[in-house]
This record gives sequence, C-alpha cells and structure tokens, in this order.
Amino acid sequence: MKNTVLSAVALIVASCAPKGLEPWDKGAFETREYRNVFVEAGYSPEEVDAKVQSVFEEVFFGPDKVYFEVGDSLAYVSDIKNQDVRTEGMSYGMMVAVQMDRKDIFDKIFRWCKKYMQHTDGPMEGYFAWSCKTDGTRNAQGPASDGELYYVTALLFASNRWGDDTGIDYKKEAQYILDCAFAKDGSEGVNNFINTEHKLITFTPDRFGYRFTDPSYHIPAFYEVWARWADDGRSDFWRECADRSREFLHKAVNDTTGLNPDMCGYDGKVFSFRGRRNGSANFRYDSWRVPMNIAMDYSWACADMEWQRSYGEKIQNFFYSQGIDTFVDQYRTDGTLPSEEEILPAGGWTKALRHSVGLVSTVAAASLMCEHEISREFIDALWNSQNVPYEDGYFDAYYDGLLRLFAFMHLSGKYQIIFPE
Repeated sequence: MKNTVLSAVALIVASCAPKGLEPWDKGAFETREYRNVFVEAGYSPEEVDAKVQSVFEEVFFGPDKVYFEVGDSLAYVSDIKNQDVRTEGMSYGMMVAVQMDRKDIFDKIFRWCKKYMQHTDGPMEGYFAWSCKTDGTRNAQGPASDGELYYVTALLFASNRWGDDTGIDYKKEAQYILDCAFAKDGSEGVNNFINTEHKLITFTPDRFGYRFTDPSYHIPAFYEVWARWADDGRSDFWRECADRSREFLHKAVNDTTGLNPDMCGYDGKVFSFRGRRNGSANFRYDSWRVPMNIAMDYSWACADMEWQRSYGEKIQNFFYSQGIDTFVDQYRTDGTLPSEEEILPAGGWTKALRHSVGLVSTVAAASLMCEHEISREFIDALWNSQNVPYEDGYFDAYYDGLLRLFAFMHLSGKYQIIFPE
C-alpha cells in the first residue's frame, strides 16, 4: 500500500511540474494553423487577445505612439528618437496593419510612402528612400533592402486579404517593386536588392552595400510567399532564395552561443569595412531580429526544422546563462562583452549596454521552436514586460515597441500567412 501511495504522489507531482512546450512539425503553409504559445503556457485566450490588442493600441494610438496621421489620407510611422521616418518602420506598420485587418492604416501609410519615399524615375525607380523627415523631405535617396523586402510581402498579403480593386492595386505595386529591381544591373551604381549571384538579400542595393548582407534581413518565409503569389514569373528563383537564405543563417550563427553578427559577407564570415563600422561583427540592434525571423520561418514553413529547433534552444540557453532579467543587448558573437569602442549608441544617447525590451521580445519569440522548460520563463518575461524609459532616461517607443508587438503577435498565433480570400 505504501508503495502504491508513493507512486500516486509521484504521478501527481510529475503532472504538476512545469513542462517544456511542444513545437509543431508542420508549417502553416501546409496546415493553415498557428500556435498560441501564451495559452499553452497557461494564459487564457481572453487574456491573450486583450494583451495583444493593448500592445497594438500602445504602439499606434497611445501617449507614446509611433503612428501619426496626416490629414484624412496619409500617415507615417516615426523613429521618434531619431526624428525621422524610415522604410523599416513604414513597412513594419503596413505588415502590422494587414495582419490586424486595418486597411485604413495600411492604405494611409502606403500612400505616404508613394508620395514621399518611392522613386518614380531614374536609376532608383521603384525603390524607396530609406529615411525622410516627418514632413516628407528626404534625408537620403538610397534604399535599405529590408524595407523593400517587407513592402513586397505586406502588399501581397493586402492583395490576398482585400483584393486589388478597392483603391490600390496591391499586387501591381508589389510587382512594380520587383520588376524595377530586376531591371537594375549596377551600371548606374544601383543594383537589385537581391544579390543575384548569391541569391541573398543585400545590405543596400548600391556599390557599397551590394557586397555584403545583414543577417537580420533574412526571412526565408517571405520568399515562399513571393513564390506563391507574386505572379512575377520568378517562382523558382524565390524558392531558391528561401533555401539559400536558410543555408546562410547556418553559417552566420555562432555554433556555441547562437549569436550572429550585425553584418557579414554572403559566406557568413566577418566582412572587412576598413574601419568604417567598428563592431559590425558583433551581435547588436539589427541582430536582435534574427531569433524572431527564424521562428517565423519555422512556424510558417518548417522547412529547416531540426536546425531551427537546435538554434532556438541554443540562443535561449545563452541569454538564460546571462540572467533572464539582466542580459544585455550587445555581445561579441562568442558571448563576451564588447569593448567600449565597439558599443553602438542609439539615437544620440551615450554608449550603454541595456536589458532592452526589444531583445527580450525577440528571444521570447524563439519559444515557437523550443521544447526546453526555460522557454516558459522567456514567455513570462515578455508578458510582464513594459516599454518604458530605462534608468538612464533612454526610451525607444519605435524599435523596442514594434519588436515587442511583433513578438506578441507571433506567440499568440496572430502573425499569419494571409492566403487569398
């Protein structure tokens, strides 16, 4: 009898002990289903829905919002700390809008992009100036390749969700960007934003940036979207780009820590900038996005399942080893801290290492790939996070805010492939 009681107690204790999550082995392109990891971790569906809506409202309409409407038909997303409008934020805003089924927000942002940012002729036709003042004056003429990446995907999703006869022909706009890119051969100093030799995204499609890449720009799942719905005659090319991008990420990620460089060559190795960007081989601001991007590809395509699962647990293990509430936002890829001169400041603030909510968010998003128990702690850390000023007064409503919103969308199953209606 005593042994029977002890066995029963052991079973009860085992059933109550925290368990790891269970990643799926099929992607949403096949199943059209998405995990709600927050619910799996014990939060109620009602709590999750309310939380995601609250974070969305905070970023777009709260006291520290980054979304601003101009008249009745235009709007922009601003990097507040840098006092500008970037293709990064504008295309992120469009992606959030189409995911949340907010056609009004999407159309206003895209109209602003068309009016002020997109080149309509000349060598850069079809591309978007990566930075403008809030009045539309361009700070720079050249594009940043990640903006075009998000524009095309968001436009294709808009076409699938709302059709192309409601004021904006979304698919035609996406095809225009792609066709313009393939018309560029570098002869006037402007290239395709995809390096056509390596079939990998460039840092920038000019003479300087065409030679290397940014690991955080690699989102293989987006090319899978283009292969299905861009209808630009390049489906096989886009599928190969997806495969090449996955292969690249294997090379760019440190085998021990899971950290990746800010920028690197197409072979994943450190790229020499001749002293122009000190510390560019380190894990820092752009790099934060990589765990979330890989988690997205896992959730949607599940085409590189074994490596992605291993990667997800590796990078969470590293940050857990640094203290789940204390890890900082910049490291060398071997896990050591950067030197003072390598630390990249943000928005004119003094150099500092912080426990940034943007990185807290993206590392939590990696839980989509993970089975180990500590994923629950990262999920809880995101759930309990607040985007508020740091102790030194630094505050980033824009980058931290948008990455936090994306992470909540991913882990709640609300960041989805939008199939044609």
